[in-house]
Amino acid sequence: MTVTENEARYDVVVIGGGAAGLSGALMLARARRSVLVVDAGTPRNAPAEAVHGLFARDGVPPAELLATGRGEVRRYGGAVIDGRVVEVSRDDGGLRVELEGGHAIGARRLLVASGVVDALPDVAGLRERWGRDVVHCPYCHGWEVRDRRIGVLATGPRAMHQVQLFRQWSDDVVLLLNDAMEPSGQEAEELAARGIEVVAGAVASVEVRGDALTGVRLADGRLVDLGALAVATRTDARAEFLAPLGLEPAPHPSGMGSTIAADAFGRTAAPGVWVAGNAADMSAQVGGAAAAGAMAAAQINMDLVTEEIASAVTARRDTAVPAGS
Repeated sequence: MTVTENEARYDVVVIGGGAAGLSGALMLARARRSVLVVDAGTPRNAPAEAVHGLFARDGVPPAELLATGRGEVRRYGGAVIDGRVVEVSRDDGGLRVELEGGHAIGARRLLVASGVVDALPDVAGLRERWGRDVVHCPYCHGWEVRDRRIGVLATGPRAMHQVQLFRQWSDDVVLLLNDAMEPSGQEAEELAARGIEVVAGAVASVEVRGDALTGVRLADGRLVDLGALAVATRTDARAEFLAPLGLEPAPHPSGMGSTIAADAFGRTAAPGVWVAGNAADMSAQVGGAAAAGAMAAAQINMDLVTEEIASAVTARRDTAVPAGS
């Protein structure tokens, strides 16, 4: 079923045009559903030079991957537009998706793939290096910073997990406590056993020479030389537009942010609404987000099929000629 971007109602509106949203839209378009992707144009991995760990596409620039995905959705009749969703509400048994600027779109079902917002620590110069030599995930960026002197900026207790992971990619790793944590006795022993240096004190700024991170400056003036810096950010689901449906982001058990609660297939507590990608799973990489989007899309299609079966049966009964008439 093909649609145009000017049509006011779709089988499914997908909020977010990243890996999860485009993968879900592709599945739905191939299922001959009318589908519209609304993309705000703020992908989480935009600062990164390349996507890594993605089977058969390792090293592809994020913008190239998304452009390819948009083209694939459109090839099957799906629509993709640039826009920002400000509110979703109920409307005549369906859903009303309101965009910034006042335009509204109707949908039978909704797939939320709006991702998360990373809250970076208040360290001067950190944001400018984000996604380059200031990284967060060893599986995404560890190979690219391997064998450098890697600092791990503590933002809470999970820094212990992060620093021990990055030790896999370098023999020279430094835990910067940043006044955010204090290792327990056992943790201190584990750090020492793995040769991980521990530096106390708050981190004030990132040091850069030319176009490369060279270290961090502590609040007391000390300089710690580094070749890369890892930091675990707080990640909160972009979901304020779902409030009229009674959906609010729930705190993640790790304490590192919030997600939209859903079952294993992406179904939320709000009827007709599914979620996929980082908005539901803050640890999902591109491949995992895409898989979750495809799974949620298949569930949405089956939900629509079930509704259509019930409608067809009701219509048949209403038009059936009574026996003996």
